[in-house]
Amino acid sequence: MFALFCGTPREEDGQPVLIPIQSSVFLTKARCMAVKRILVTGASRGIGRGCAVELARGGNDVAVNFRSHPEEAEEVANEIRALGQRAIVVQADVSKQDEVDAMVQKVVDEWGGIDGLVSNAAYSDRERLINADMEGFRKTIDVSMWGGFYALRAVAIQPVKQGHGGSIAVISSPHAVIPIPTAMAYNMAKAAIDHMARTAAIELARYRIRVNVIHPGWIDTPGERKFFTEEQLQEAAKSIPWQRMGQPEEIGRLVNFVMSDACDYMTGSTLLMDGGISLPWWSNRDEGKQ
Repeated sequence: MFALFCGTPREEDGQPVLIPIQSSVFLTKARCMAVKRILVTGASRGIGRGCAVELARGGNDVAVNFRSHPEEAEEVANEIRALGQRAIVVQADVSKQDEVDAMVQKVVDEWGGIDGLVSNAAYSDRERLINADMEGFRKTIDVSMWGGFYALRAVAIQPVKQGHGGSIAVISSPHAVIPIPTAMAYNMAKAAIDHMARTAAIELARYRIRVNVIHPGWIDTPGERKFFTEEQLQEAAKSIPWQRMGQPEEIGRLVNFVMSDACDYMTGSTLLMDGGISLPWWSNRDEGKQ
């Protein structure tokens, strides 16, 4: 068990004393935060679903965005309501700016405002550059890069109007810095949104809007089944230093913490939760091997 420290320091004998918060607090319900109205894109499945549920567990109202899985989006919304928080389901293709703008306006009309965004929706095709299908290549860029920008822009405008700040988490990837072969479009998109988020953090700081980046590692989601069989996933996961794939709710718990007021001094940061996959796990030098 470890401790976090948050909130305003109190004084004892004239000396500041930070109040410890047990790790289980931010892993379940971050008590250092006020209730927020948060939009999560791509929230019907995978990491987005994990983020939406954990944000609700942390005491937030959540707007659940989906493009093509309405039943699963409703399941997520019902899970959020069962936790005692408000939920609305909003359909939009994030690669289309007009749909993103309309989605954000719907949340504002329903709840009177919006305080945060988890920009998670993504798409990826995997082919080598010399024979890549350009339609899939462009779709990857349109959803994973432009979709992130459209959502960030549309949501950021609202806290500026409301005048009380906000918080944005951009779900990126180690693909932003590791040139994974056959994933050029996805690598490009994730590198772009990393720089987008840092630029936004500078521009929005004056409005007290925080923008941070999360790099999840290899997470056990339905999307991975597009590229690998169940047997391939289980076998490959053993080679990761932590010897397993991550779970969506683990990323969700991190996002809940980052979005909370406990992280008020954090903006423009990139947090990595990847089971060590970004380490040189392919090297066995500690065992005398190459």
